[in-house]
Amino acid sequence: MNIDTHEPIINRLHGDKVIWIVVFLLSLISIALIYSSSSSLAFKEGVTNFSFLMNQCQFVLLGLVALYICYKIPLGVYRYFTFIIFAVSLVFLMLTPIIGKEINGAKRWIELGPISFQPAEFIKITLVLYLARALEMWKMSTFKEFFTKIIIPIGVVCVLIMMSSVSTALIIGALSFVILFIAGIKWSYLLKAVGIGAGTLTVIILLNMALVGLFDVDLFPRFSTALSRLEKYFVKTELAEGMSAEEKQKKADETFQADMAKIAISSANILGKGPGKSTQRYVLPHPYSDFIYTIIIEEYGLLGGVFVLMLYLWLFYRCIILVRNCTKTFTAISVGGLGLMISTQAGLHILVNVGILPVTGHTLPLISLGGTSFIIFSCAFGIILSVSRTIDIDAAKQEEERIRLKELQEQKEREKRERELLEAEKSEDAQQQTDEEPVFHDIIDEQTGEFK
Repeated sequence: MNIDTHEPIINRLHGDKVIWIVVFLLSLISIALIYSSSSSLAFKEGVTNFSFLMNQCQFVLLGLVALYICYKIPLGVYRYFTFIIFAVSLVFLMLTPIIGKEINGAKRWIELGPISFQPAEFIKITLVLYLARALEMWKMSTFKEFFTKIIIPIGVVCVLIMMSSVSTALIIGALSFVILFIAGIKWSYLLKAVGIGAGTLTVIILLNMALVGLFDVDLFPRFSTALSRLEKYFVKTELAEGMSAEEKQKKADETFQADMAKIAISSANILGKGPGKSTQRYVLPHPYSDFIYTIIIEEYGLLGGVFVLMLYLWLFYRCIILVRNCTKTFTAISVGGLGLMISTQAGLHILVNVGILPVTGHTLPLISLGGTSFIIFSCAFGIILSVSRTIDIDAAKQEEERIRLKELQEQKEREKRERELLEAEKSEDAQQQTDEEPVFHDIIDEQTGEFK
């Protein structure tokens, strides 16, 4: 067989072709950006950029394999194992403050042999699946049922995550609220849930302050970090004339990340400085993860930044289309929730990088450096594509059934016309035979009275 006659690879992949294209484009952008932005990290670790390029290529390959596996898994498997997967991810999240590895002042990572991952990233997916399954199984006819089966699981997840990342906990709480709103939960239930959440957060803050003051025990060490970042963002402190050089440098260091990001963006034009020609990557903290969008703008300009932004918006739009085509509650909430999760994190990363929001430390999905993060987001894309594939299969079956019924109807009409035609022919033959038969008339001889 000639190669030209082969079907293109994109046509062999079922599901939404736009989402497949977005995944491949983001993966390619990730490889290019990691190679460019990892210079400072490579120098610090005494290796070359090429080693990070190879590592990222491996992560991309593993991510695509994970995506394809999740894409091929039937939706019934997700529906059946949702509660088990959520329980396992919750256990890992509970173990994080105890056995987690501390990086940059926060315990977010769990190491299992050569594998290390963030349970907080994993539970984002499992919580969306849990909400989808719970809202499909239970009608939430009373607030008690809604509180025990929805509010308590969300609250436990947010409190556990808050020990290592306040912003992530708030984002998960807000996303859960939006999902419940889209699912049609009563407004009275949602307002009560917001009140309970706000009251619980206040109690946690006061309790933590009391523990720190009395016993020097800080269960939520990231509270101070979050408050400090908010203060730096909203309260602009000016350098006084009487400050020493050390004090001035200390004040400048407090907003160093945001300042370096602004310098990188302001130094770029519409087309940017060109691939690999970023200058702020040597001084900007974490240019390969938390501030990778800044490097995108610096190297590829406004056009590159808008292009990446449009990819995420395109993804979100396709997820909305998929939700409209879903006929089951589980699939609709799963696609909508995961699409909203990916798009929201991408939006927050972009807004932080351009200085609209205070620094939060969220990565850019499928672009920032990180093996487990890339694989986890790939699994989210795989679940979305699994739903899309199922919709395509159902649509194909419906189309086949429609064609079969149409052909059956046409066959019946042909048989009916043939019968009518046959009956008409029989009627004509009978009439013709009748016309051709001789007609005998009885004639009586008038003289003899006999028949002639």
